[in-house]
Amino acid sequence: MRKLKNNELNRLDVTGFKKAEKTPLIVILDNIRSLNNIGSVFRTADAFLIQKIYLCGITARPPHKDIHKTALGATDSVDWVYADSTISVLEQLKNDGVKTISIEQVEGAVSLQDFKIDKTETYALIFGNEVKGVQQNVVNLSDYCIEIPQFGTKHSLNISVSVGLVLWEFVKNIRF
Repeated sequence: MRKLKNNELNRLDVTGFKKAEKTPLIVILDNIRSLNNIGSVFRTADAFLIQKIYLCGITARPPHKDIHKTALGATDSVDWVYADSTISVLEQLKNDGVKTISIEQVEGAVSLQDFKIDKTETYALIFGNEVKGVQQNVVNLSDYCIEIPQFGTKHSLNISVSVGLVLWEFVKNIRF
């Protein structure tokens, strides 16, 4: 086997990305404090042709050198919007018929592998603060809550890892 060169990967350029049909997924970042995590989310969203990212509350927004360092240009391809309030974003999306899902450890959460993904729906996936998680009032307004199964000693995964796992689970069920 031979590693492929970047020019052999047949990736879209920014213009091609903007024109491409997007995966019906939206990412909402609820008060994310790490600029590197934000950049990583942009890069993952680019990889899976995600519709849009909402940066809410204290979540920093481009341009910023630390976001750029991990996003590697994905802030130019992925559509994003900043909003002061995660709740106002959820209310708007729910009015538009988008199904909202908090990724959080809560009573009654559905395990990621057990969630039934409907290919005809658009989903907004909400990821919370690195310490406090998704705000309780956001959880209360969500249509569903999904939990990523874990078996070790730690209570949670890094947000960029959580985003990658959840987006892949949704993308593989929607696109394949």
